[in-house]
Amino acid sequence: MTEAAAESGAGTARRRFIAPPREQVDAACFQHPLFGEFAAWHALMTADDWPDIETLNACMSLPGRCFVAQDAALLEDGEHYEIRIQQGRIATRLQNWHDLFNAMVWARYPAIKHAFNAQQCRHIAVTGPTVRNRAQQALTQFDETGVIVRVRDIALVDAWDTHDWSTLFQAHAARWRNGDIAVAGVIGHALMEQMLVPGRLLVGKCLVVQGDDDSACIARVAEAIMAGEVLAAPAELRPLPLAGVPGWHPQQDADFYAQADYFRPLREGRVYPRPLR
Repeated sequence: MTEAAAESGAGTARRRFIAPPREQVDAACFQHPLFGEFAAWHALMTADDWPDIETLNACMSLPGRCFVAQDAALLEDGEHYEIRIQQGRIATRLQNWHDLFNAMVWARYPAIKHAFNAQQCRHIAVTGPTVRNRAQQALTQFDETGVIVRVRDIALVDAWDTHDWSTLFQAHAARWRNGDIAVAGVIGHALMEQMLVPGRLLVGKCLVVQGDDDSACIARVAEAIMAGEVLAAPAELRPLPLAGVPGWHPQQDADFYAQADYFRPLREGRVYPRPLR
């Protein structure tokens, strides 16, 4: 059983994930629903060669911002990564899966990435560039491993509140399929990077919104982040074993859902916030 480093959270001692070389990645992995909202950039993921900075900027126009190569010359300015973004420069490592996926998330969900940056810069202005408070940890966790889940009926999160995974995924399977509950958006580029390795069982860290429209729910999350309504601490984020989502894993029988090392029980005292409205 291999679980995404996403579940460990920031500041742990788990070994850093190293993505496979481009030539070793099976392009079939990009057909997974995790990549569903990023089809416009399928060629950037599957081409034989890595895209350069000029290609990224041509494919992903971001008003007021552009991607710049993170090289020794750039780093000489000594600026914090987030401060450069505030200035309009998104430092991007070349030939790097993590940063390619980060660029794709910028292009797909610019309002959320802008909100991340605005909040990080606000905290840096107070605590300085070397201290990270709980809110910054939460922002980073959602940036790296975040998933937005939309629910029509708020009662659907009751099973999630107690980590009753069999009810959430099996008993409510039809409701996942008809859109009563759905993954509205994948924000975490670290999740995308980990999906490059077959067999990894990933855990997203979620914000939940009650609503009917995916785009409106994503916009609500961006608004809430910008306003500081959410992500004051990592404990606000709900873990979601993504392989349990109906249709997201080839084996979803009773034995699969019985794996307690992946579908983990609720920790004593853990309480999640109610969905955004």
